[in-house]
Amino acid sequence: PGNKELEPLKYAKVATDASVSRRKVEGCILGITSLLSQCLGKGENVALVLRNVGVLLIEGGRVQMKFYYDFLETLSGKENLAKAVFKVPQLLDMLVSRVAPVASLSFSGRVILFP
Repeated sequence: PGNKELEPLKYAKVATDASVSRRKVEGCILGITSLLSQCLGKGENVALVLRNVGVLLIEGGRVQMKFYYDFLETLSGKENLAKAVFKVPQLLDMLVSRVAPVASLSFSGRVILFP
């Protein structure tokens, strides 16, 4: 929705931050997007776990991001997050525990998990 411009991924920056080669970063990104595309093309439900951030769930035609509470707390501050959740209780639907089984987040209980 809207006219948002996508920024190209800065492979060199990711490589530097992760202490790996740019070639390795490009290979990993290509591998993940290729496998993700194949799974979605077959109609599979997919959960992409983003370490320390949360879980991206793709199920049916529905895409949903579930964030780890502590990740959002780090971004916004504990007090601000509590205020936001109090004002907009629907935000709780976007939160997930790190210990929750990923399959339990989906409607079907079945997902292909991308670690």
